Amino acid sequence: MRVVIAEDNALLREGLVLLLSSAGHEVAAVVGSGPEILPALLTHRPDAAVLDVRMPPGFRDEGLRAALAARKEIPGLPVLVLSQYVEESYAAELLSGGASGVGYLLKDRVGRVDEFLDALERVAAGGTALDPEVVTELLTRRRDSPLDSLTPREREVLKLMAEGHDNTTIGKALVITERSVSKHIGNVFLKLRLPPSDSGHRRVLAVLAYLNRPQSADGGH
Repeated sequence: MRVVIAEDNALLREGLVLLLSSAGHEVAAVVGSGPEILPALLTHRPDAAVLDVRMPPGFRDEGLRAALAARKEIPGLPVLVLSQYVEESYAAELLSGGASGVGYLLKDRVGRVDEFLDALERVAAGGTALDPEVVTELLTRRRDSPLDSLTPREREVLKLMAEGHDNTTIGKALVITERSVSKHIGNVFLKLRLPPSDSGHRRVLAVLAYLNRPQSADGGH
């Protein structure tokens, strides 16, 4: 896998290069400021991009803006965004452009090498990888929605789905059978008024699309 890295912290940047290279991936380019990101992505057109949200010169949302701009120029470009904290608005904005091939992780997750590499590979394959803390924020921020009708177990299943896990992994995590997982997923989709399909990443995309709809959309249609 060819990867472009955008990170201003030299220590983390070198750590990412070493981690990805050791895992057999090719680092096509490494940049340390916001204005460098889009040209590097357009030049190298990598299999995936790993971008810090806040980059020089402004340390606001340069990485996120570059990610959104790159996905317009290179539709479907897999992007894994790293952030120091859970910044709900950034996650929502990134996902609103289509959740296919999108990841949003806290930087602490990079230290868990296997989890980080698994997330990157999921994103590069067109899937979704959201930090559990980000998912929790997205789930809890909505009020007076069909989410309130979900049982505690259905919320657990939805949370794991949104993180990008498949039925087998969900079953193991919750110590229930895959058949039970499928049943819970069916109930989740029915209650959220979404097509009752649990196949592939479409289920995750549909759930994320629902979670990130504007609040006004709930009562207007």
